[in-house]
Amino acid sequence: MSEPPPRGFPESEFRARAERAQQLMASSGLNAMLLTTEADVRYFTGFLTQFWQSPTRPWFLVVPAAGKPIAVIPEIGAALMSRTWIEDIRTWPSPRPGDEGISLLADTLRSECGSAGSLGIPMGAETFLRMPLDDYRRLHDRLPGIDVADASEVIRSSRMIKSPAEIEKISWACKRVSEVFEDLPPTLGLGMSERDIFRRFKLACLEAGLDDVTYLVGGAEHGGYNDIIAPPSDRPTAPGDVLMLDTGATFDGYYCDFDRNYAFAPVVDSVRQAYDVLYQATEAGFDAARPGALCRDVFRAMRTVLERGGGQGNVAGRLGHGLGMQITEWPSLTPDDATTLQPGMVLTLEPAMTFAPGKAMVHEENIVIDPDGARWLTHRALPELPVI
Repeated sequence: MSEPPPRGFPESEFRARAERAQQLMASSGLNAMLLTTEADVRYFTGFLTQFWQSPTRPWFLVVPAAGKPIAVIPEIGAALMSRTWIEDIRTWPSPRPGDEGISLLADTLRSECGSAGSLGIPMGAETFLRMPLDDYRRLHDRLPGIDVADASEVIRSSRMIKSPAEIEKISWACKRVSEVFEDLPPTLGLGMSERDIFRRFKLACLEAGLDDVTYLVGGAEHGGYNDIIAPPSDRPTAPGDVLMLDTGATFDGYYCDFDRNYAFAPVVDSVRQAYDVLYQATEAGFDAARPGALCRDVFRAMRTVLERGGGQGNVAGRLGHGLGMQITEWPSLTPDDATTLQPGMVLTLEPAMTFAPGKAMVHEENIVIDPDGARWLTHRALPELPVI
């Protein structure tokens, strides 16, 4: 096993991220940007903790027009935040429902925006505001004269292009999980429950050096499955079952996201044919994923193969997406996404199809866009359906 890449990032990485965002902010006329979600705060600070799982406390990061971001956070996070490159850390004793950091945050924003500036907050697709709505109303009332504008494009444009260090972390996770998938079939047998298989897979990922397996869905059904997001059940596997595991495993806060299909003998022809069509669709998507191409071009390349192969529908609604600090990021491989592919984008290729009534299959790989085309981050799946 190769050594994992270094954890964390040098200050120069975060400085470059902030400066790139500030250039975009200037183009949009924003004096400051308010961020509230785990991924956005971590992107600009390196603040990595599982404490976000608690809904009790809000966390705020203010990105000014120039200089380092300002953390406005509960006191409990001050020690960890002080280990990042952030120097200006303003805290309050939380939980304090009567004033959950709102007065402190309002003072900070007024100092950056003035009395009539523009404050950016992500408002668009795949963003959300992680604070109580009542608190947001209180904050808004404390900022008279300040215009609130959508900063979604600033965040989207910043995070879609990964640095070499980010790609290295994602790539390492992809390779290690690929090896786990490759070693899995000899450890499986008829009669094992879905829950036992999932548990075995998770343990193997942890032993391979992954930090966590926060996402694992799929299952086994006779002749193909019809649910691609279910948790495992206690149902024992049986002859003729098709097994799918779709995982999002993490290393140093970065995800891989791909699946593998297996079958328990005997395998009907329709299952083998569906696997072959999806494999060829992924090849077509890979060939189409080049700098300058549009996301919809990659979608159409895969959809053409699916339609030619008799696919009766797409169970996922899209055929891939961005990948990084979150298991799904911008952009989406849909028929109407006109995002231009650029070097540094990390994507999933995820063709899916219904091949018989109530029977579906999905195949997913991870790639990165290089200057001269796409490159596999996952080990390519076998060209023929693995049979157990």
